[in-house]
Amino acid sequence: MSQFPAATRLRFVLVGTQHPGNMGAAARALKTMGLARLVLVAPEKPLDEEAFRRSAGAEDVLGDAPVVATLAEAVADCRFVLGCTARARRVQLEEFLPADAAARAVAKAGEGAEVALVFGRERTGLTNEELQLCHAAVHIPSDPEFSSLNLAAAVQVLAYEVRMQLLGAQPVAATEPDSREQAASHDQMESFFAQLGETLDEIDFHKGRAPESAMRKLRRLFLRSEPSEQEVRLLRGILADTQRMARLAQNNGKDS
Repeated sequence: MSQFPAATRLRFVLVGTQHPGNMGAAARALKTMGLARLVLVAPEKPLDEEAFRRSAGAEDVLGDAPVVATLAEAVADCRFVLGCTARARRVQLEEFLPADAAARAVAKAGEGAEVALVFGRERTGLTNEELQLCHAAVHIPSDPEFSSLNLAAAVQVLAYEVRMQLLGAQPVAATEPDSREQAASHDQMESFFAQLGETLDEIDFHKGRAPESAMRKLRRLFLRSEPSEQEVRLLRGILADTQRMARLAQNNGKDS
């Protein structure tokens, strides 16, 4: 158990790791900073002797790391997700430097939210589709002439910044259970986005245009606003009524 309660709600997620040794080195990077939650998403190879050798004392962190099939599964219960990316992508996200990202992550965790810091593949990083699952991006400002960081080194940078924030964080006063609304989880947001996409199709919002651009902008808008569970339920109720009216209109059109 960490000495910092907020640390128990912070997870570091490695997506599609290609070299088992890097998973072990990442586990060691976390343990040196007093962190213990590692999640592995679809690694190319299973954990092996090299992975545990490079964990060098963090075998417990590595051995306890759950392995899941998708990033969506890894962050389903999270209410704040940060994606570490080395270069600009088509997915436009608010971008933080490591210290600012760590401050946001620790603050959210201190409020009781589950938080994920996500790292992509060694060669290609996170895909655009994976970045769309994130609330914001983190960029480590390395030398542009030699910008590539080893995966474990990137994890170490973020883990260090998180450690510094935990050391300086003031205890968050406990709130009454109903005194603040719980932010919607990642899984709840993805269900909302699925229904939103269906609704836009049913009302012919795109009018023959490709829906991807509009959905990227809408995802960014709603993730930035961080709606509560109650607000998402309200929005989904509106969408359900919109879908019902659209289907009635379609049926009336067929009958006439």
